[in-house]
Amino acid sequence: MQRYIALLRAINVGGHTVKMDALRALFEEMGFQNVATFIASGNVIFESPAAGTRALEAQIERHLKEALGYEVATFVRTPGELAAIAAYRPFPDDDPDADGNALYVAFLPETPAEEAQAKLLALQTPTDAFHFHERELYWFLRTKLSESSLFSGSVLEKTLRAPMTMRNITTIRKLAEKYAAAIDWEVTPR
Repeated sequence: MQRYIALLRAINVGGHTVKMDALRALFEEMGFQNVATFIASGNVIFESPAAGTRALEAQIERHLKEALGYEVATFVRTPGELAAIAAYRPFPDDDPDADGNALYVAFLPETPAEEAQAKLLALQTPTDAFHFHERELYWFLRTKLSESSLFSGSVLEKTLRAPMTMRNITTIRKLAEKYAAAIDWEVTPR
């Protein structure tokens, strides 16, 4: 059995409310084991026989749409991938914990094409910096999220033409600390 972390979009936002015990039950219905949730924002940890993450994403999205009645974009990462994301320093000279600064990570289904990356990088401002690495977009804010001219995540999605879900680096580090300890750092095929 391999451990995975599913990062779900549209859970407990936009008028959709899903209790975490109900969400765990939905994952158990799919045959996943040792299912746990981490804070009420759509982070689900589960075990499944080794399979490509794309297949798991499609399975979870289908089941959640049937059960909840709306689409839930799903981004699955292994503990090793999550640990690497938590440790990655895209902006080494900037401290995300100083002066109201924040670092967010947008999880994407795949690495965006260079043209899409260039369009998004063109949106950078003195307060909004972006960096792509693997299947993630790192967004460094030198202000509060609500004060950013790019506050709406839909601007990012429309520019990249791809769904995403975003988490604060603090949440990712806590997830990695709790669920990626003593991992083998293997990356499961997509």
